[in-house]
Amino acid sequence: MLTAMPPPRVVSLLPSATELLCAVGGEALLVGRSHECDWPPAIHDRPVLTGQVTHGTDSKAIDEEVRKSLAEGRSLYTLDAALLEELRPDVILTQDLCDVCSIDLRTVRAIAARLPTSPTIVSLDPKDIFGVLDDLLTVGAAVDRAALAEAAMVALRDRYWRANEFVNPYVTGPEVLFLEWIDPPFVGGHWTPQLIEAAGGRHSLNPAKAKSRQATPEEIVAAMPERVVVCPCGFGLDRIRTEVPGLLRQRWWPLLPAAMSGDPDAVVLVDGNQMFNRPGPRLVDAFEWLVGWINDRPELIPEGFPVAPLPC
Repeated sequence: MLTAMPPPRVVSLLPSATELLCAVGGEALLVGRSHECDWPPAIHDRPVLTGQVTHGTDSKAIDEEVRKSLAEGRSLYTLDAALLEELRPDVILTQDLCDVCSIDLRTVRAIAARLPTSPTIVSLDPKDIFGVLDDLLTVGAAVDRAALAEAAMVALRDRYWRANEFVNPYVTGPEVLFLEWIDPPFVGGHWTPQLIEAAGGRHSLNPAKAKSRQATPEEIVAAMPERVVVCPCGFGLDRIRTEVPGLLRQRWWPLLPAAMSGDPDAVVLVDGNQMFNRPGPRLVDAFEWLVGWINDRPELIPEGFPVAPLPC
């Protein structure tokens, strides 16, 4: 008689991976998480294995700390090796996309190699929305939830294409400045330019699938953005609001068509901790919002989407 294998024990060191795991029905498998894994709320009771080294109070200070740490070859995050060993994971979900966003793959592999068990390390590295959908299948296969993962992927893919049907491909859409960081200004990369263009906008400051990059004031002004999304990586709406006065003091800001238009919808703040910055299932929510915002179709915007107008 065959004995059923116990369900895999999973540690996620990446917020988007945690969301993917839960989307494929694996919430109960999660035994440990990163300090940034905060969605869905039901996983808040899981032990936290990582910590953050930077402690800057604003975007400029954080940027300076990050640059210094990377130049010195130091990781921006800590990983509790003793707790990881205690949790005895069968699968570790991590990433090789961005050393700034979460703990780097090299550190994870080095610590995992010292464990008495030999956990499977699943490293995610999506470059666009379709890569994110593929990651659902990758995570599902790793935790024995392949059928549920396929169903979740199909549902998200259908939502994406339904929203895309409201975009007129024969109309030139607005130039969009997507600020993924404020000081210094970084423009969106990876999947974000793709989503903007698929929603009917233009994102000339960075091509799809390229990493987010720092843009000069001259480049930003020359792009003449008619719409601006202020969505710093990892910042919620309250924290973004504290950065707005500094943004408005930039000499290039009043030169932007979006700033001069007087249109209250031309410049918006979006919770970067929840939307756009994480390559997980909620990127489809972000795309639905983009289509609704750019094409004046408010009925497409998900209820409760975390967006706010620029404070006066």
